Amino acid sequence: MIEERKSYRQDVWQQKNGLIAKSYKLKRSLVDEFKNACEQQGISQASAISEFMNNFIESNKVQSSK
Repeated sequence: MIEERKSYRQDVWQQKNGLIAKSYKLKRSLVDEFKNACEQQGISQASAISEFMNNFIESNKVQSSK
């Protein structure tokens, strides 16, 4: 019962804050190196991926023509 309530609260918080879970298939060696690099830099893997995604989006925005 406590597990269900905790999971429910987490789900509500994540939904409220716009968080979703994604799953990707990547080579283990790449994932292991990425994990080590993030640990060495003292940052979370999620924050590194989010930063990359934001930078990629900004770099590849198509200018709307007016």
